[in-house]
Amino acid sequence: MSERVAVRKTYKLFIGGKFPRSESGRSYLVQDSNVSLASRKDARDAVVAARAAVKGWAGATAYNRGQILYRVAEMLEGRREQFVALGVPADEVDAATDRWVWYAGWSDKLPQVYGGANPVAGPYFNLSAPEPTGVVAVVAPEAPALLGLVSVIAPAIVTGNTVVVAASPTAPLAAVTLAEVLATSDLPGGVVNILTGRLPETVPTLAAHMDVNAIDLTGVTDPELAADLEVKAAENLKRVLRPVPETHDWSADPGLGRMTALLETKTVWHPKGV
Repeated sequence: MSERVAVRKTYKLFIGGKFPRSESGRSYLVQDSNVSLASRKDARDAVVAARAAVKGWAGATAYNRGQILYRVAEMLEGRREQFVALGVPADEVDAATDRWVWYAGWSDKLPQVYGGANPVAGPYFNLSAPEPTGVVAVVAPEAPALLGLVSVIAPAIVTGNTVVVAASPTAPLAAVTLAEVLATSDLPGGVVNILTGRLPETVPTLAAHMDVNAIDLTGVTDPELAADLEVKAAENLKRVLRPVPETHDWSADPGLGRMTALLETKTVWHPKGV
């Protein structure tokens, strides 16, 4: 009897809540699995999906967004052993799950911390309220693969933004498995879109795209590429989060910085009644 031929898994892209193959048909091998190699067209398609999801996601109540993020944490907890089988340490999976819960809890509290009434001279009410920036392109860090990924996605979406994530090309399996978690949670399609492949091929397209409002360069390790992306981002005045040092401690308290960095502030004046 001949030996059985193993069926190699093919991980696809995650765009608009679906799992399409790269339009180029390309893939590359990672841990005996095929991973899609995204093209510039795939990056543009992901931006279209993210833009289409902005209105519904930003218009949802903060409570609803928090409940959905908590559901993601539940699904992540249920797939703990699957991430461990991919090589993600068990304590990192636990930390990533806890971080989802932490950000979920901030969804209906951040407006109270970051906004509020302002003291003004005159018969007026002056109120400031945070609003999402819009579509955010994110370059995920290489390590820690899952905790780093969660730490850049969750703060962007909990405040109402939608994201296009360029996963680390050397550690993409955590990202594509997280995509499977998101697809089976209550997260609306298009809120998170995940591209795998070569960063120099997809990220410049995102940085130059006129429908992307901000770009997070956290996972960019090449200084020349980072500088080029900033120049491209300046064409439509994107907000830019610069790369973090390799010594960055992802297990430390993340604080509010990543959430507030991707928010706009709307200020409203209203006359007081007599």
